[in-house]
Amino acid sequence: MFLNVFKLVHDQNFRNHSKPIGIERLLTNYLHLFMKTILINRRIVSVLLFMFITTGALVHAQTLAIKSSAVTINGETNVKHDFSIKATQVNGKMTVADNRPQALTVEIPVRSLISGEKLMDKKTHEAFNEPKNPTILFNMTELNSIQVNGENIAVTVTGNLSLRGATKKVTLKADGKETSPGVYTFQGSLPVKMSDYGMKAPTAMMGTMKTKDLVTVNYKVTFEGASVNFNSTAYSQNN
Repeated sequence: MFLNVFKLVHDQNFRNHSKPIGIERLLTNYLHLFMKTILINRRIVSVLLFMFITTGALVHAQTLAIKSSAVTINGETNVKHDFSIKATQVNGKMTVADNRPQALTVEIPVRSLISGEKLMDKKTHEAFNEPKNPTILFNMTELNSIQVNGENIAVTVTGNLSLRGATKKVTLKADGKETSPGVYTFQGSLPVKMSDYGMKAPTAMMGTMKTKDLVTVNYKVTFEGASVNFNSTAYSQNN
């Protein structure tokens, strides 16, 4: 490169001047062009390095979207009458990087909570104050542990659960399985106290029938996307 730059400077000076210029000016021009070439090359290397890092991150990150779900809220009343409310719409996605879940978001519209009884549905939507808080939201914040045994996947994550405008940290433990390439089903349950989120338990029959504060959210969610090789090495946050 040294000889090429020197030749370029020499040829330019020869074309631009009818008489040879001094060696000092020739060296000055050479150094100026040489430093300019180095600066351009550094910029090119920086851009290529940035593209390589970004592309690498994109290649290793995969997104799985919720394909189907069965989510129910189960509870009891003070008159020993069990009830079950079904979420008819569940949206969400999981991001996997380095063969481990890195992000998980699940959204359930409050209006999609249906029990089959109009009065119960009305009371449920009122308990959530649905006009101001139309969505139940879970956002994963950290992966606690994951263990893979063949097609079976046991995973524990911590995240923020938002109900009725209040947000609390919860831990989800789920048992998963790869049912086919790129299709993964996870199921588990989560106990929730309505009072933790400022919710008043729905009542009926002039207030004589009241739902108990503690309910259980049972879920079975299937994600679909590119096939993922979940890390078979057991991972724990404490390791």
